[in-house]
Amino acid sequence: MAVLTEEQQMLREAAQDWVTRRSPIRALRNLRDRGAELGYEPAVWTEMAAMGWAGTIVPEEYGGSNLGCMDLALVLEELGRTLTASPLIASGLAGASALVLGGSAGQNQAWLPRVADGTAIVTLAVDEQRHHNPQRVETEVVGGRLSGEKVFVIEGMAAHLFVVSARSAGTLELYLVRADAEGVSRQRLSLADSRGAANLTFKDVVVSDADRLSGGAALLDKVLDRGRAGICAEMLGSACQAFDMTLDYLKTRVQFDQPIGSFQALQHRAAKMFTELELSRSAVEAACMAIDADSPDRAALVSLAKVKVGDTFHLVSNEMVQMHGGIAMTDAHDAGLYLKRARAAEAAFGNQAFHRDRYARCQGY
Repeated sequence: MAVLTEEQQMLREAAQDWVTRRSPIRALRNLRDRGAELGYEPAVWTEMAAMGWAGTIVPEEYGGSNLGCMDLALVLEELGRTLTASPLIASGLAGASALVLGGSAGQNQAWLPRVADGTAIVTLAVDEQRHHNPQRVETEVVGGRLSGEKVFVIEGMAAHLFVVSARSAGTLELYLVRADAEGVSRQRLSLADSRGAANLTFKDVVVSDADRLSGGAALLDKVLDRGRAGICAEMLGSACQAFDMTLDYLKTRVQFDQPIGSFQALQHRAAKMFTELELSRSAVEAACMAIDADSPDRAALVSLAKVKVGDTFHLVSNEMVQMHGGIAMTDAHDAGLYLKRARAAEAAFGNQAFHRDRYARCQGY
């Protein structure tokens, strides 16, 4: 486990306190039962932005804190514990990163202050197939008009601005496209974990050089890695909470006149989960620190983290259901919410198969 600075410890404690008071697990259940169109509660997001989290990585001159990925990961881990639904990864991390790393002074002045105060949601529109493949882009810019389709866009219904990957004269570029621009349409998706997403269609949307970010494919890779590290941190928090709940059940559930946690077979399974969680934490922290240091190992470490925490959350969510027995098969118990979140998060920003292949390529295979 990384040694936290005093400021980072305070940030984590503030997130823990806020999540306990304002966003317990029942908040996601209520959101799901209401069928909220955006996939999150706007009033709760306003509170999160007021805490400064939406502007964590935004430079101070644009109203942010100018902190790093590791700092934001501490907040995301705590939010993950209660499955808090928010645009923090999509906008406060991935969207903000696209602007910070590739935006012009004018673009940043127009959007980053609004990202930092939570009044604007900026999200990536990258994938065009059911499986994550950011290099396969058929969306094109021809004669100053952008046309194509994007699928499974996180926070796609709530977004005010899309960072769209498209090919211009055969070169992959990123363009800023307003959600209310003529030619943009979106279709709401209903995901297993009840969070917000949409499919997008762009038909002859007018774009210019003023809308293009600087960096092209290299920028997209860096931005995606930041989003991946963020969702890894959130998944780690969810997996840790699922484990804690399961461990508590093993200690209190009595069968054959003794706690079921005294059964050696269940102890072995719990020990396996604990070990995998510790390894996952090391991988996630290494990925975040590599991003903050702009390390040449960034891509490999991020993919390693996504594989490791994806496998671990999959394991822990399964074991949570099994060890809780029949009660976990009911909607009244929270185990199902963690299992659904595990499956949705695994697929976001590339599943384990995608990142195993990417890690192998990073290692020269």
